[in-house]
Amino acid sequence: MFNKILIANRGEIACRVMKTAKKMGISTVAIYSDADKNALHVSMADEAIHIGPPPANQSYIVIDKVMDAIKQSGAQAVHPGYGFLSENANFAEALEAAGVAFVGPPKGAIEKMGDKITSKKIAQEAGVSTVPGYMGLIEDADEAVKISNEIGYPVMIKASAGGGGKGMRIAWNDDEAREGFQSSKNEAANSFGDDRIFIEKFVTQPRHIEIQVLCDQHGNGIYLGERECSIQRRNQKVVEEAPSPFLDEETRKAMGEQSVALAKAVGYSSAGTVEFIVDGDKNFYFLEMNTRLQVEHPVTELITGVDLVEQMIRVANGEELSIRQEDVTLTGWAIENRLYAEDPYRNFLPSIGRLTRYRPPVEVAAGPMAVNNTWHGDAPEGETAVRNDTGVYEGGEISMYYDPMIAKLCTWGPDRASAIEAMRNALDGFEVEGIGHNLPFVAAVMDHEKFVSGDMTTAFIAEEYPDGFEGVELGEGELRRIAAATAAMHRVAEIRRTRVSGRMDNHERRVGEDWVVTLQGSEFALKIDADHDGASVTFDDGAAMRVASDWTPGDQLATLDVDGSPLVLKVGKISGGFRIRSRGADMKVHVRTPRQAELAKLMPEKLPPDTSKMLLCPMPGLIVKVDVEVGQEVQEGQALCTVEAMKMENILRAEKTAVVTKINAGAGDSLAVDDVIMEFE
Repeated sequence: MFNKILIANRGEIACRVMKTAKKMGISTVAIYSDADKNALHVSMADEAIHIGPPPANQSYIVIDKVMDAIKQSGAQAVHPGYGFLSENANFAEALEAAGVAFVGPPKGAIEKMGDKITSKKIAQEAGVSTVPGYMGLIEDADEAVKISNEIGYPVMIKASAGGGGKGMRIAWNDDEAREGFQSSKNEAANSFGDDRIFIEKFVTQPRHIEIQVLCDQHGNGIYLGERECSIQRRNQKVVEEAPSPFLDEETRKAMGEQSVALAKAVGYSSAGTVEFIVDGDKNFYFLEMNTRLQVEHPVTELITGVDLVEQMIRVANGEELSIRQEDVTLTGWAIENRLYAEDPYRNFLPSIGRLTRYRPPVEVAAGPMAVNNTWHGDAPEGETAVRNDTGVYEGGEISMYYDPMIAKLCTWGPDRASAIEAMRNALDGFEVEGIGHNLPFVAAVMDHEKFVSGDMTTAFIAEEYPDGFEGVELGEGELRRIAAATAAMHRVAEIRRTRVSGRMDNHERRVGEDWVVTLQGSEFALKIDADHDGASVTFDDGAAMRVASDWTPGDQLATLDVDGSPLVLKVGKISGGFRIRSRGADMKVHVRTPRQAELAKLMPEKLPPDTSKMLLCPMPGLIVKVDVEVGQEVQEGQALCTVEAMKMENILRAEKTAVVTKINAGAGDSLAVDDVIMEFE
């Protein structure tokens, strides 16, 4: 076995690989850019080597710099993680020439399957059903428009060397095809150093389901079930689960066997993923093969008990698979939510900055992974598991140079319903402050009826949140639970305030029993009768609830019991109440005396400033280009400028017809959130 492995990556995947390597007794080497000198993966490694400036194309994807780090460290093997150089055949070739093992597939398999154009041709030759498209290289935007018309809109414009949603655009007409071609080409060049583009038919109402394969260097191959990855935003997965709630055993077997056959046809070894589009009749179509470890691999590990990173390392060491297909059992259900540094209230635009608070839920092992002793912790049989793969820490900084993922929160349960409920509670208990994040959004998805039913497609987010995410309006039953809980919490805080020392003589503060709670436009008048074990809350309609908690003022997370059911609240203090986050809802809760509530209704509402005649920068980023000039009349929907952040280009468009009166920023300028880019009249 190897003595030392270099991880040619960063963030959570670098940390993930290090956990398994250390479990196997293998020393680890990290590489880092200037932006990552204080990163978690650097501190976790046994040694770390600096490789250059923050931009990935000057550090993490520069093969010569990574090879120098390998030489300095004396590493015998390299795990590439995902992204960066993980599917770069030139990197695999350089490692082979240097006598260093690549913890991934052979160079030939990467070339054949890592390139989407080549892989489609191989799949067609192998008799695999593929989505209609143009497999050749596309020279310019005019040719892209012509091909798109021949295929028929809508079309998907994709980077040949792409992954993770980078370099992908959906076009519904000629203008979008022209625009999407150039943006995809630019993103592909910046992210992968390869700007080749191809176009295929965009299949409406599809489900995205992928098969995990594992092959060794001795001709053995197995599949480890499937993953449902249909909930995507901007072609990037947000929620994944295993198994799929849609497939039956017959379809699963057919997809798995076809995936293994395809892998063997190209001499594949290591872990890999074959992706399919599946329609409503369970017809499946090959999309591509990712010749690397997938971001969402933990859900497969949780239902099979197989450590995929360990298997990759053993395969790279020349070992035969110790698992046969008949040994593979899918036990229970696993769900993964990707926590991103992005603001769901600003159409999911990237958010950067410092994590002033980062407290993930406690990890608990259960199910197949606990049986195989892969993760520390223990839980009785039948309990649920919580796993959090992360590459950040409290006080760390989210950089504009890399993917905005903060963590991957996973839960496992004996069945789908228990896994979902475990995820709901874990999300409610996940504390993140200092940056925008998508915790409210994924919490809302976990409660959405379409997700709960398992009846979703890749259009889920676009269909259910067409105007973006604006938070969740909770039902009256849940609002009552929160009202009762926050009233009890407020009473505890008030009692503490009565005990403050140094009070003036003859000024005793009394805490009453009657309160009025307002939240999300609802108002509840209630009475609190407290005792040593908790509080009985009675509403003005006679309904009563029992609230118990050990919450104390200042705690930013409240774990309560309301009428025998758990309630987890993220708590922030505001004047006269709390800012509460629960189940995707982010709300201000005011707890007042009846007289205070009466007077509050007389207060004028403070309106936000008028920014309707300004184009504000929606996220921290770099201006790539400005498409208009001062004095120019612009039409609704017209492109005004392009802002790049976290490897993604975002085109900002005019919301209405107007005349540009002032432009405050140009190409190359770095802007903060809400900086004024241009003004109109």
